[in-house]
Amino acid sequence: MDVNKDFDQLYREWKEKTEELIKKFPEQKDKFMTSSDLEIERLYLPEQLDSNYYERLGLPGEYPFTRGIQPTMYRARNWTMRQYAGFGSAEETNKRFRYLLDQGQTGLSVAFDLPTQIGYDSDDAMARGEVGKVGVAIDSLEDMEALLTGIPLDKVSTSMTINAPASVLLAMYIAVAEKQGIPSTSLSGTIQNDILKEYIARGTYIFPPQPSMRLITDIFAYCVEQVPKWNTISISGYHIREAGSTAVQELAFTIANGIAYVQAALDAGLDIDQFAPRLAFFFNAHNQFFEEVAKFRAARRIWARIMKERFGAQKEKSLQLRFHTQTGGSTLTAQQPDNNIVRVTIQALSAVLGGTQSLHTNSRDEALALPTEDSARIALRTQQIIAYESGVTHTVDPLGGSYYVEALTDQMEQEVEKYLAKIEELGGAVTAVEQGYMQREIHHAAYEMQKKIESAEEIVVGMNRFTIENEQQPELLRVDPSLGEKQKAKLIKLRESRDASKVEETLRHLQKGAQGTENLMPLILNAVRHYATIGEICNVLRKEFGEYQGL
Repeated sequence: MDVNKDFDQLYREWKEKTEELIKKFPEQKDKFMTSSDLEIERLYLPEQLDSNYYERLGLPGEYPFTRGIQPTMYRARNWTMRQYAGFGSAEETNKRFRYLLDQGQTGLSVAFDLPTQIGYDSDDAMARGEVGKVGVAIDSLEDMEALLTGIPLDKVSTSMTINAPASVLLAMYIAVAEKQGIPSTSLSGTIQNDILKEYIARGTYIFPPQPSMRLITDIFAYCVEQVPKWNTISISGYHIREAGSTAVQELAFTIANGIAYVQAALDAGLDIDQFAPRLAFFFNAHNQFFEEVAKFRAARRIWARIMKERFGAQKEKSLQLRFHTQTGGSTLTAQQPDNNIVRVTIQALSAVLGGTQSLHTNSRDEALALPTEDSARIALRTQQIIAYESGVTHTVDPLGGSYYVEALTDQMEQEVEKYLAKIEELGGAVTAVEQGYMQREIHHAAYEMQKKIESAEEIVVGMNRFTIENEQQPELLRVDPSLGEKQKAKLIKLRESRDASKVEETLRHLQKGAQGTENLMPLILNAVRHYATIGEICNVLRKEFGEYQGL
């Protein structure tokens, strides 16, 4: 480089030479785009950064938290390695939990079966054929006790992916802790409890939006006093992305839902600095590495500004966006499943470099079945190798200052703001959901991506290129097909042994509470303590609240 020339001249000369070279050796695409259709420039320069660069970037642990919510990040403590697990019976899942903890996992993450997720007992006609298939079957406190046998709940943080009946599963968890002699004030963990994304993307809802929002704010209020270390909601973009959204849509719709939950809590009379520090987020990590890193950094900055400027939060912790990440299930292929180990590694690394507080790495065989023990161990080892061998944890925000990453972070933020403005114009997230706006945007994005995959414009290694004929299927985990009958037998025995009059009394109190305005958490907890089942509790609420039928 000729130091006597100014940089602008050097850049012009470089650009001219490069364009001449491209005429001889064309680039692979006319335009390079992110998954959100943001154009990627050939080269990024300092001039492309926002003029308020330092103000927008800040310092680690300082507003607006672009560079992370902790000053030292992983130099002080690694993220929580929280492998998502659950299948079959509570006893089988307990064995998997204890195995993973023995292998170095640092937090539990519970997958519930479909009947549990939508509030049906295993002997309900609606549960037929689904008991224990996509997660663990939990019908009553008895199952929760078996699920958590031998696990010290005051020492292990537990995340539960449950939404419509989140209050019931949290009550069961609290009741198990009581039986272990552990006060609820010592419990730490997270319930997903994000019903808006169920209407948008996933479908495991029970009640209409308004009573569902009431249940959520009841949990907020109850936990402030009784379970202060518990994350009362995990506002989830993960399932929005799994439904086919772009990275920008995932972030925009998640933030919009977060705004709705904060507003609902304020409308219920809660103080923002009491409940906001326990809000958490849940994001997806897909294959476009730099876009994912930029998404996480933009998320922190946007949320900090909203909490400070829109809602007037005062506590620093109220402004901090804390998030769990799961690698992209929809990116996994049934073809050549070992390739998924590489995909998951790239995705996990983007989450770490983006500053996640907690991480689940998918297993290589999850496009085919629930993961085997060997596959789950490899997924956990992926996190451990990143944490202990890669060196990426040795400095804070190692990609901070990258011209590309900073420009892309700004770009993501700008596109998210456009969506947030549109949702506000519609009347907020609840109204946007009721009108089907977010659903339509996701469906369109999913359709466009599928067209690109089918035309091979987007390459999926092992699926639409670099394929292998006559592949052998790996050994898969199979759930006991007789589990449904076994769960039914357990329920018959439970109903015979419990105090039926006490159960009926607690359910009557719950029904009366649902007709009024009192906090339902203590009433649900009382029913759970007397071994009322999830189906019995949810049916009482179905009767009072109705069921949401969708659009």
